[in-house]
Amino acid sequence: MFFDDRLATVLRQRATGEASQRTQYRQLLDLLGRERVQNPDDDLSLLAAAWLRLEALDESIPAAVRARMIREPGWRFRNPDLAIHFADQEPDVAVAALGRADLSINNWSMLIPRLPVRARGFLRLRRDLPVDIEALLARLGVHDRGLPAPAADPARAPVAEEPPPMPTTPLRAVPLRPVPAADPPSTPAQNRDDTGRTEISALVERIAQFRRTRPDSVQELEHSPRLPLGEMPERAERNVTSFGFAADTSGRIAWALAEVAPMVIGVRLFAAHAGGAEDAEGAALSRAFARRQPITRAEITLAGAPAITGDWIVDAEPRFSEDGHFTGYFGRFRRACDGSSATDPHGPEAREADRIRQLLHELRTPVTAVQGYAEVIQQQLFGPAPHEYRALAAAIAADAARILAGFEELDRLARLETGAIQVDPGETDLAALLRRTSAQLDAALASKDAGFSLELAANAELLVGLDPEDAEALVWRLLASLAAVVSPGERIALRVDPLIGRSGALARLRCELPARLAGESNLFAATTRATESTISPGLFGTGFSLRLARAEARAAGGGLQREDGSLLLTLPLLSGNTSTRGAVEA
Repeated sequence: MFFDDRLATVLRQRATGEASQRTQYRQLLDLLGRERVQNPDDDLSLLAAAWLRLEALDESIPAAVRARMIREPGWRFRNPDLAIHFADQEPDVAVAALGRADLSINNWSMLIPRLPVRARGFLRLRRDLPVDIEALLARLGVHDRGLPAPAADPARAPVAEEPPPMPTTPLRAVPLRPVPAADPPSTPAQNRDDTGRTEISALVERIAQFRRTRPDSVQELEHSPRLPLGEMPERAERNVTSFGFAADTSGRIAWALAEVAPMVIGVRLFAAHAGGAEDAEGAALSRAFARRQPITRAEITLAGAPAITGDWIVDAEPRFSEDGHFTGYFGRFRRACDGSSATDPHGPEAREADRIRQLLHELRTPVTAVQGYAEVIQQQLFGPAPHEYRALAAAIAADAARILAGFEELDRLARLETGAIQVDPGETDLAALLRRTSAQLDAALASKDAGFSLELAANAELLVGLDPEDAEALVWRLLASLAAVVSPGERIALRVDPLIGRSGALARLRCELPARLAGESNLFAATTRATESTISPGLFGTGFSLRLARAEARAAGGGLQREDGSLLLTLPLLSGNTSTRGAVEA
């Protein structure tokens, strides 16, 4: 029995920030881009919700960013509905999507007549379409190149504007210069019917005019080289920063982008160095190639033309035929960063964080599967189950949810400490947030006669430059970590005041440490856990939760540090905040 709940899992995620929206957009592209077979068990309402969510993300993510995600190496889609979805969007998105569509001949035949006229022209940019599909495009009048539209003639009635066809080489539209009339100026202008001109003669005239006014741009010189006879400027050398490639089964580059193809085709990815030996990276590439494994951030040095000479980073994926035979690799070269490690511009810490994120990605899959099976049993989706089994399944589903929440905290900490993500800016009243959070925790600690003592002026208002959701998560994580280890009858003193620091106006929250934490030498590595408390600081204990809170505070422009028996949280105040009057200096 297989239960695929990936789409439901993606739709359950809350995507409020820019990074989370892009992540959810990539996930929906992967899931909706699969070739779908009509299945009576499909949840049509879930699919409808997924398409609606994709349309909402289309409006919130810029077109350039969406086009870049669609063009990512190695991604293709086989769902014709997704091609229809993108065909009516911005030109950059439509070109990228129709260039990535990997459809069957039958799907192409049904799709092309449904495409807008502009989108059909984009398909002429591809050179890998089946012969039958190219014949279909020819029958529909879709040609390779387009000409600029003629200048408007004031003597003629206005006509409906048609979208210009997309040229295969970048051309700049040049307005046509008026052709002097052969008759004297006193002769009134004649229309096309009176002169006997046909559409073919008008097209020939437009072609001739285009050739006369075509600019000699550097980009045109690159695509249309000519002998250096002195009538054209010398081409400037361009340094290539990245390019896509495909390698055959022997490791030689068999295909690359047109601008670098003559310089790199035939180069081996793990060529032997002087003396017949390979360096460590060459040996690693050779092993990955022999084992048909993905190549991730591998170093390689190219020599030859000045445009490609230097150090590069290679990312590639193995390719296999439909019957499972290895056919080579496809991937991308990108320039190594100067002055730092080529495999990682942020050093060993970021490289280790990346490994952690990859490990978490591998661990989420089995945990999500366990959670899905447990929910199936608990909800009796495939038949009745004894109450005892349902109770056990509910407990397993809850444990799986806690594990997934712990994975999310680990992933967030790794991204924050390496600068991969930032906390969203915004506006939050820190004073009101502290009153609300401490009141909620006081209700849970009432049975132990414990709680918080907040020292704050009655009408104080501290507006910090932090998104309300991120600010609430940060304050809750900090106060819950302290409340989870509080002893019976113990009160935690909280004091909030503004201050002027070297980096500007800050809001400072001083939290008195509970007795169980005051004796810890390294507060951010403490293994203290809650005992008989309804408040949990997280899956990994108090020390980890405080470390995550410190990373969030630093990403927001503040900090979290220990000072004697207290914990100090600082967050930047918004400029013009009236609460900074009378603030003390740090």
